[in-house]
Amino acid sequence: MKKLLLPVLFLATFMSAQVPAGYYDGTSGLTGYALKTKLHDIISTKNINWHYGDLTNYYNQTDLDKYYDYGSSNTTVLLDIYSEIPNGPDAYEYTTADIIGSANAEGLGWNREHMMPQSTFYSNYPMYSDLFYVVPTDARINQLRSNYPYGIAGTTNYYTFTNSSKISNSAIPNYVYTGRVYEPINEFKGDVARSLLYFAVRYEGKLGTFNYNNNANPASDTNPLDGTEERAYDPNYIAMLVQWHNQDPVSQKEIDRNNAVYNLQKNRNPFIDNPTWVNAIWGQTPDTTVPSNPSNLSVTQNSAYFTTLSWTPSTSTDVIGYKIYQNGTLIGTSKGNSFSTDHLTPSTSYTYTVKAYDNGYLLSGDSNTISSTTLATDIYAKDIMVTKYLEGTANNKAIEITNKTGHAVNLNDYRLSIQFPSGTNYYFPAPFELEGIVQNNETFVILNPDANFSCFTINQAKFVTAAPQMTFSGSQYLELRYKSTTVDAIGATSQNNSSVLGNVSLYRKATINQPATTFDINEWDSYASNYCQNLGTLSTSDIELLAEKQFKIYPNPVNENIFVSGKTENIQTAQILDFSGQLIYTEKVPFKNKKDISVQNLKTGSYLLKLDEKVYPFIKK
Repeated sequence: MKKLLLPVLFLATFMSAQVPAGYYDGTSGLTGYALKTKLHDIISTKNINWHYGDLTNYYNQTDLDKYYDYGSSNTTVLLDIYSEIPNGPDAYEYTTADIIGSANAEGLGWNREHMMPQSTFYSNYPMYSDLFYVVPTDARINQLRSNYPYGIAGTTNYYTFTNSSKISNSAIPNYVYTGRVYEPINEFKGDVARSLLYFAVRYEGKLGTFNYNNNANPASDTNPLDGTEERAYDPNYIAMLVQWHNQDPVSQKEIDRNNAVYNLQKNRNPFIDNPTWVNAIWGQTPDTTVPSNPSNLSVTQNSAYFTTLSWTPSTSTDVIGYKIYQNGTLIGTSKGNSFSTDHLTPSTSYTYTVKAYDNGYLLSGDSNTISSTTLATDIYAKDIMVTKYLEGTANNKAIEITNKTGHAVNLNDYRLSIQFPSGTNYYFPAPFELEGIVQNNETFVILNPDANFSCFTINQAKFVTAAPQMTFSGSQYLELRYKSTTVDAIGATSQNNSSVLGNVSLYRKATINQPATTFDINEWDSYASNYCQNLGTLSTSDIELLAEKQFKIYPNPVNENIFVSGKTENIQTAQILDFSGQLIYTEKVPFKNKKDISVQNLKTGSYLLKLDEKVYPFIKK
């Protein structure tokens, strides 16, 4: 029979006691999408991402039925929200041993259900195995639910299941989709809503790359995501989720599960810890006023492969972001007033404009238009690159990646891929997607969660995953990709690489400053298996090389003479260029007897000072 679940009002104090001290630091006073973004930053940092196959055993920690038919913490019966009958005996029950692939009737076995269908994110990791929305459910109901959204059932019923959940036509108020939906019973509608809202927060920044509601016929599109990073779902679908969240408060079962998943993944569902955040984020009422235009768009750094833009923000108070257009095509968004556009072609002209958007997704007009021509060459890497590869004993697997591009890089379009044999053929399983920002001259590590290196811990890694990409044995080919394009390669495709990649730690030589799509062992220094010195840090030679090339220019803006501090005696050439890339002035061995360069004859405006291959923007008053 149903156990008494604590009412939500009592839970406010109880739940806060379960959250690690300081976990939600920085959220005080925030509301709306600013709160959502802050929560994203918190719950997406330092996660442990397990392999999909690991989840079966983990359900013995996260999903046992201690709340309805069983009162003992020693039960081995799984709690299945698709078949649980809260006020009576269940029609059937499972333990983790009862997992099956498919079923033609209820009660034959269970399998892993993606509450957010895996077609949304193409079955890629880490989304594929996130315990917060991958749950054990009856295999038959899972199959029949397919990739239909959760929703309010209409009058045309297709299936009714033993606990009275059903698949029917959609009756979600004002929602454009009219196809089939799966409606859970009232007992678990809040659980479903909070899981889907967690997904919207956890994967903010990636939602626009997922499979969302952009079908030519929206009435038949099953995915309620709308392509926005902040709101995430269609407004009418959000309204239903908020309603379900409010009518079915957080239960003890959810609190216990949240804590159990935290022990495994090291992140939490914030809407279980603080239910009021749902309305604080999605309860706002957007205005109908178009935001004012951003202005003073300019180029602050120009290079061969990237250009950094900045602008004066819109004066409208409800602006939540900016859309950046290159040659008239949307290429990205920014929450601030700067943006680096990369993967550009050297010696190529581009035009840029920026628009502001508010929390109702109303767009401003265009900013001013600027043109910029990339430089022919520079000292920076054209992309991020793999700098260490560690294939040690057991699960001692690590990959280090370094950013030497000259600008901060958004990792959301990067992924790590691995090639496995299949008989006489080879295939790539779904990749592991990276996320977040990596600064220039910053290095980070992707680590297997069961690694046990002597000089590097789980807490030091930026990404910790048991995805297939981090289970390599030395025989597999690995690559770093940007979208679908290979950036850097480890090994050779379609062959056994054990003689080169097995039982070895490879460190890329400091003289190699570009990624390569064809692997060359001569670019690497080889060390014994499990060697891990300086993993996750720039090498001493790298640091020394960077220190030698660090200069500071001042004053900026400048009137007559621009001074340069640092080890300037070795600079061979100083050049001044405008932001179109046109050369204006050249001086050989400029600092042999002085520390400055005259700019008296320049017109007022923005320029680039190029010292050998390093470029510094400055403004002439």
